Amino acid sequence: MSDKHLIELTVNGTGHEVLVEPRRTLLDVLRHDLGFTGTHTGCEHGVCGACTVLVDGEPVRACLVFAVQAETADVRTVESLGRDGELSDLQQAFAEHHGLQCGFCTPGFLMLAEGFLAQRPDADRAEIREAVSANLCRCTGYQTIVDAVAATATRRRCQPAPQEETTP
Repeated sequence: MSDKHLIELTVNGTGHEVLVEPRRTLLDVLRHDLGFTGTHTGCEHGVCGACTVLVDGEPVRACLVFAVQAETADVRTVESLGRDGELSDLQQAFAEHHGLQCGFCTPGFLMLAEGFLAQRPDADRAEIREAVSANLCRCTGYQTIVDAVAATATRRRCQPAPQEETTP
């Protein structure tokens, strides 16, 4: 007899109800039940970082989190980065700086970097290099990834804050 639980997950700002066994990982539920295939299955041991998503703003390995643990959390996947078919500034920087080659690890790096920059918008290159070393890439040598994240950090610091509309 299967012991399943109906859980509510908020993924990329949208609520979803999913019937899951308690042992199902967030990675499996995101990919197989909800169709968020941008989150990649890599080592399934929490080592490679290909499955990195943001849970309440923190980068986490979705292969190490049970879906039931994420029920009250705000989960963001790589699909949350672009808007209306346009790349986010971080995705654009990865393209401009050749921060991807085969692309398999890219979603995990993007989410790791998005979470890191939200916490450390003034990070220097050494801090960025340390942060991205948490994920594995066999193609780029990391320099181009560091370049992309550093360029995004600089661009975000230099952007003027959005103006609030005032009523006369």
